[in-house]
Amino acid sequence: MKCLLVLVLLAAACWAQEEVLPLAEPCDPEACQLPACRCSGTDIPGGFAPRDTPQFVLLTFDHGVNVVNIETYRNLIYNRLNSNGCPAGTTYYINHEYTDYTIVNELYNQGLEIALHSVSHQTPDTYWKEATYDDMKLEFGDQRLQMSHFANIPIDAIKGLRIPFLQMAGNASFQVIADYGLEYDCSMPTVNQINPGLWPYTLDYASTQDCVIPECPTASIPGVWVLPMVSWVDLDGFTCSMVDSCFSVPSLTDEDAWFEFTVTNFERHYTGNRSPFGFYVHEWYIASYPAIYRALARFLDMVNNLPDAFMVNSAEVIDWVKDPVPVNEYKSRPCRTWTPTTCPRQSCGPLTSDHNEWGAFWMQICNTCPNTYPWLGNPLGE
Repeated sequence: MKCLLVLVLLAAACWAQEEVLPLAEPCDPEACQLPACRCSGTDIPGGFAPRDTPQFVLLTFDHGVNVVNIETYRNLIYNRLNSNGCPAGTTYYINHEYTDYTIVNELYNQGLEIALHSVSHQTPDTYWKEATYDDMKLEFGDQRLQMSHFANIPIDAIKGLRIPFLQMAGNASFQVIADYGLEYDCSMPTVNQINPGLWPYTLDYASTQDCVIPECPTASIPGVWVLPMVSWVDLDGFTCSMVDSCFSVPSLTDEDAWFEFTVTNFERHYTGNRSPFGFYVHEWYIASYPAIYRALARFLDMVNNLPDAFMVNSAEVIDWVKDPVPVNEYKSRPCRTWTPTTCPRQSCGPLTSDHNEWGAFWMQICNTCPNTYPWLGNPLGE
């Protein structure tokens, strides 16, 4: 009876934690001011004209990083410079399983952004739709510590997350962002606000963004940023949030057609309100189709040579929105800096885990080997 009472009290405490958040009210532009707050909308931060606004380009990759896909990243991304002479950026939304943490360290040391994509990346996607605050804490709050520890990178450099399958869980993940030192989410597609495109905003007030994959946030969660995934339009006029989810696309062997397809979607931003343009993709897609890889490389070459477009890390966009400056001033600012970290490489295994009784795991890390395979509830494998 005593144990039952404890369980009831714990359940009530968890319910209370998720229910006490105030419902977000319509945004008050007078009260919601940068750098801490921004109403959702397509207006350009700072009130600049489009011609005076930097066009940010976001190339992001989802899933684990390993000895296979690092070759794509080295060949496609490393040593790129924007027209202002600053290193080009890319963001990696990385899940724990099948990740080589020594390669995460390498990406960080290149000045690229390391972000979170969950510990488990488990299926089915209803797991994410129904996830509680505690589930999201285990998946993302703990993963931030895990990523920092095993890749030997500063924990405060890890600022963003993307939920697997872009399956929102209402307020839960945004509460975790607020409570565990993160800053932004990049999981929410928009199909209604693409021309002009939606700019990043905070959740202090109610969002006007369309809810494509419910459940979307409804609470007021001050200071948490949403980096909207402004959808592409495919050849038949249908929208797609990830490039590899577009249905009607050019021939997978036609480099010129893929370059034109990419530029057409880019120009909607560049000739519009210059909302951040995303090339959101999984590495396997461009590695599987050399024509798409070459078209992407050509597109990035074009961006790197435009005087007012910049290939940046996702977190850099949030930084600019907080403190917007016109493009000429942006170009004259010092390049971002970072301090490379060491990686005392360790190959660890075989490691066992309660979540998989039938196999053993190996890990490549920049730290001492864990006792067991790190997983939900035990992110450091202690």
